[in-house]
Amino acid sequence: MSALTPKRWSQLWLAVTKDTAPNGSYERLVAMYAESHRHYHNLHHIADCLAEFDRARELAREPLAVEMAIWFHDAVYDTRAADNEERSAQLAQAWLGEACAESALMDAVGSLILATKKHDASLHVDAALLVDVDLSILGQPPARFWEYEAQIREEYSWVPQDVFSVKRAEILDGFLARRRIYHTDDFSQRLEIQARLNLQASICRLRN
Repeated sequence: MSALTPKRWSQLWLAVTKDTAPNGSYERLVAMYAESHRHYHNLHHIADCLAEFDRARELAREPLAVEMAIWFHDAVYDTRAADNEERSAQLAQAWLGEACAESALMDAVGSLILATKKHDASLHVDAALLVDVDLSILGQPPARFWEYEAQIREEYSWVPQDVFSVKRAEILDGFLARRRIYHTDDFSQRLEIQARLNLQASICRLRN
């Protein structure tokens, strides 16, 4: 998790709020991602996303907004709720507003976070990049992908297995049905083939 450090957060916070100190925001955010019901959507996920962003940072038109959105995009996470992204966006904008960040930056961060709800690349000029970063897990080597699938199942442990299998397969089918899973050429060239193999294998397992 080398990409996720208090120093990195402080540098980002100061860059977008000019001269306002973080004032405990890192600790508050870390505490949210450390909630016991999180098995995948936790600090490791944020660290992985930051690492993916670092290698593709040159693709971003508004890199500060993208990086801030990565930190906040799963800040609110409740598997029984349908408005996690909306609440995460509101939280980010509230914190940034309190620190006197520019309104354009706040709007960009909010739009980017909302883009992760339905992986909608149309919501911001950098939404395609952020969505690809968020979905990079799908194209990881099989061992890591299966670990991810097990973590997702743990987060939805309250859902009966037969129901989970049907719903999860439908979600993965949706990704597989796309002409391209990844919007940017960079991510598509690196991860597309493995992502499709992983998705096919998971769907097969869920339906058998």
